[in-house]
Amino acid sequence: MRISVITVVYNAQETILEALQSVASQTYPYVEHIVIDGASTDGTVARINAATVKPAKFVSEPDAGIYDAMNKGIALATGEVIGLLNADDVFQDETVLAQVAEALRDPEYDACHANLVYVKADNTRHVTRYWQSRPHTPGLCFTGWMPAHPTFYLRRSTYDKVGAYRTDLRYQSDLEFCARAFEVHAVRSRYIDSLWVRMRLGGVTNNSFKTMWRGNWESYHALRELGLKRSPLSYFFLKFSVKLPQFFRRGRA
Repeated sequence: MRISVITVVYNAQETILEALQSVASQTYPYVEHIVIDGASTDGTVARINAATVKPAKFVSEPDAGIYDAMNKGIALATGEVIGLLNADDVFQDETVLAQVAEALRDPEYDACHANLVYVKADNTRHVTRYWQSRPHTPGLCFTGWMPAHPTFYLRRSTYDKVGAYRTDLRYQSDLEFCARAFEVHAVRSRYIDSLWVRMRLGGVTNNSFKTMWRGNWESYHALRELGLKRSPLSYFFLKFSVKLPQFFRRGRA
């Protein structure tokens, strides 16, 4: 089983080499790492080209945003299983992709997901939020829940069924995609109660109150299109209540 890991990047010269090394250090041997760069203007491209550990495929060109870049990477992927690792994230340890492969040996499952921690940008050992996931139950995505996205691995055939990430959504296309997968296409994802990814703070969707507010409204309208029946107040309350415990839980970090 080949696993394709897609990393989208734009101006991340300080962290991209760590992401490359994190993928290269995995003990699972059948890995295809694809890096999609949005025509970075800092030293990102030079660092990738000069790296001792190189991705299997590297594309650097302008794109229409992070979700467009994700779609490009998925289109290039040749693995039976596909996942995403951000340019400023790292795997928890070298066994993560082996755990993915083991989880998806069972043909009853279309996907798998696990746990994630948010860490300080300058110290990946300093945990600020523990995202402990859970098995999906019908309707759960309509509360604002989604699996920790960098831990979410799907079969190629499942991506083909669910479709691409919506590029008209700027902040919450990953939530819309997960809701489409779980609530519309009934994707069966195996939850592994294990820590797989350390995510640095400062991403597109969590870098300011303004973007978080816009993202919440964007997700509400996107989920309404998929069948959400709740009022905005009810939806925002449930979404907040799902996330709040993550700031007090440290788990096995």
